[in-house]
Amino acid sequence: MFVSLPALKSITMGEQGRGRKPNFKKDGGRPKRRRVSPQKSKVHPEKSELIRLNKYLANSGVASRREADKLIEAGLVTVNGKVVTTLGSKVRPTDDVRFEGERLRREKKVYILLNKPKDFITTVDDPRGRKTVMDLIQGACDERVYPVGRLDRMTTGLLLLTNDGEMAKKLLHPSHGVRKLYHVVLDRKLTPEDKAKIEAGLTLEDGKVEVDEVSFIKDAPHNEVGLKIHLGKNRIVRRIFDHLGYKVIRLDRVAFGSLTKRNLRRGHWRMLNRQEIANLRMIG
Repeated sequence: MFVSLPALKSITMGEQGRGRKPNFKKDGGRPKRRRVSPQKSKVHPEKSELIRLNKYLANSGVASRREADKLIEAGLVTVNGKVVTTLGSKVRPTDDVRFEGERLRREKKVYILLNKPKDFITTVDDPRGRKTVMDLIQGACDERVYPVGRLDRMTTGLLLLTNDGEMAKKLLHPSHGVRKLYHVVLDRKLTPEDKAKIEAGLTLEDGKVEVDEVSFIKDAPHNEVGLKIHLGKNRIVRRIFDHLGYKVIRLDRVAFGSLTKRNLRRGHWRMLNRQEIANLRMIG
């Protein structure tokens, strides 16, 4: 499910309203548990469950499964004090699994949606002491989460943070076609000729760039443009317009796949609800 460009203005306007404070407890609530008879609960399922070692590493936020296989082959993972290099090895949740000497624990998957303001950089920490997006979600969860992709310091809008390494990699890989929708404000009107060039595809210093859609925003001057793209190249939106001689005054990401920032005020965050998580898992 993707957001159409005509809907861009309504999404952007939605964040300006006050709205109710999101009910995070409700969104992240669990269904009522059914009673289990004593006969079925003699053996705790967690103690008997076996899980592939690469999946254990992915669940711990270390890396995706494919990358975890490389770490295992390199001898960087131990199980109960022994180095394990055999791919496909399985462990129990109670085993002592370590990566480079640090014990790992299976973390609960966490998905945080942030409406990023200006002047925050998209990184976990910054040696220069600048403000990061992690400052904005401080105290949101106990798990270690990481930004999915990047927004430069002056770009605002939708950013997903999670400890689900596999999902993050899938969302960013161009082969899955996850589209990002941007609201772009230029220093002057975009000409029909330049709009046609963008639609046809531009050749930049790192190769051909093709966008999924470019459109003027309804009831807005023609220096405001909606751009839908699935490529994840560095500063790609700004470089498209720089190439044609335009200066990007404001750049705001209003949608990422099926996620939008409607009713999420700038600088605020919320947890994804179950349906949103399920939609992300259906990608690919």
